[in-house]
Amino acid sequence: MEAIKTEKLTKYYGKARGITGVDLAVEQGEFFGFIGPNGAGKSTTIRTLLGLISPTSGAASVLGKDIIKENRAILENVGYMPSEAAFYPGMRVKDILRLSADLRGKDCGGEAAALCERLKLDTDRKVQELSYGNRKKTAIVCALQSDPALLILDEPTGGLDPLIQREFFDILKERNSRGTTVFLSSHVLHEVQRNCTRAAVIREGRIIACGSVESLANTGAKRVSVRGGFEPEALPDVKDVSRGDNTVSFLYGGDIKELLQKLAVSGVEDVNITEPDLEEIFMHYYENGEGAK
Repeated sequence: MEAIKTEKLTKYYGKARGITGVDLAVEQGEFFGFIGPNGAGKSTTIRTLLGLISPTSGAASVLGKDIIKENRAILENVGYMPSEAAFYPGMRVKDILRLSADLRGKDCGGEAAALCERLKLDTDRKVQELSYGNRKKTAIVCALQSDPALLILDEPTGGLDPLIQREFFDILKERNSRGTTVFLSSHVLHEVQRNCTRAAVIREGRIIACGSVESLANTGAKRVSVRGGFEPEALPDVKDVSRGDNTVSFLYGGDIKELLQKLAVSGVEDVNITEPDLEEIFMHYYENGEGAK
């Protein structure tokens, strides 16, 4: 049974596009990445899955339950962290965490205390005193403290300092190793590359690529850096050209033999050919507007 399954899921806001024909399958126990810039449809997809907004057409299930007919049962087993968390003013962090637990009918005090300690969250602070990062930490604890079967996290790391980000992902990996499914929506591509096993790329409301992170990166393109006089524009399939002091760097997707022949007769001083990172691959998908599903 899939943790998340959608079939032609579509949401329009009047005539404005939200998502169109989204087909997605996330297996139970996966650490799955959902990649796209702001406005691509990530949050719309998530809010539709959780029943916060109604789909225009299509169907979806979460943990084997229909998102419309069995929404309450879904929410009982999902930990959700929105991209922008809002809390009641005047409440202290500990009261927010207790309210979140009470809404689920669970005693989460022990788990909440452990999470707050690891994330360095002061539970005596009032909401209006919290920095953006500490509001994020509060939302993380609310999502995780009940130990749900599925975590849906929408842009979770904004405002967190690097050390807390690392601790946060350590916590997610621990949960995932125990069988929790993690659905991570992000435009921070190195987060997906480091932590997820599979990912989907969404562009203008449509899924344009989905597969293992390794396969998504396997486009055949290379990152080439050359020192000395070289003009890459003479080659086919060259993208993302950047120039420095006597250097040029570019993405090359053509025949490697042709590249080596051009370099050999150009009198270059040095050359470095490496695999591109996921951020560069992401731009490849967005420039082409399509990918292998």
